[in-house]
Amino acid sequence: MEQTNRRITVKVGTSTLTHANGTLNLRRMEHLVRILSDLKHAGSDVILVTSGAIAVGVHKLRMPERPTALPLKQAAAAVGQCELMHLYDKFFSEYSVPVAQILLTRDDVEQPTVRENLLNTFHAILELGALPIVNENDSVSHEEIESKDHIFGDNDTLSAVVADMCGADTLVLLSDIDGLYDGDPRTNPDARLIPEVRAIDDTLRALASGAGSSRGTGGMITKLAAADICLRSGIDMIIANGTSPELLYSLVDGVPFGTLFTAKPEAK
Repeated sequence: MEQTNRRITVKVGTSTLTHANGTLNLRRMEHLVRILSDLKHAGSDVILVTSGAIAVGVHKLRMPERPTALPLKQAAAAVGQCELMHLYDKFFSEYSVPVAQILLTRDDVEQPTVRENLLNTFHAILELGALPIVNENDSVSHEEIESKDHIFGDNDTLSAVVADMCGADTLVLLSDIDGLYDGDPRTNPDARLIPEVRAIDDTLRALASGAGSSRGTGGMITKLAAADICLRSGIDMIIANGTSPELLYSLVDGVPFGTLFTAKPEAK
């Protein structure tokens, strides 16, 4: 039975939004927007956390490669963010969904007063029928793009923080892989998808070692960090393949897909 009036946070990574050469994958972006709009029209509150600003900015500025100097990374992020929001606004407008941009830094979500103001803003945007589009404010924040630990891990951790802050029922991480495997499916053809996880332990962390794609900063280990936040907050989290955003319909239809992380009791 279809479930409506739920709150869903969806995070889309750089590798899902762009082609291998760094240009935006417009067909995939439009497909995702159409489905998110449909879910919203059906009664769900939808919050989108997007990556991709630096990759898009690098291409638009015709840089030969992703820069290593922090000011150049931040300049690319500032230019790329404009392009991202221009296209999101254009695509969502075709489905009569107004959008709102929210750019965050780590300090924003850790300072109690600022966090409270952010929470009020999110609620107001949703009550007014708009769809919040969230990204890290890379043009002023240096932590994700410079830190070896990737504080927000290509926005994986940020999306979990946003889901928690906004009281989401579910966070869906759309990535370039079908979910968490018991081996590396890129090198091991016998690797099997793990359909459900109820606790994160050292064995899972060992399975998740490794970086993300060359265009993003997130890997499976940052997704486990996001899952840990969600499990502690009572929020379900799903890792799924962003090449098939129609999988999001399975979420509201109650059909399993990807890898589900849940702390909820098993049905008897």
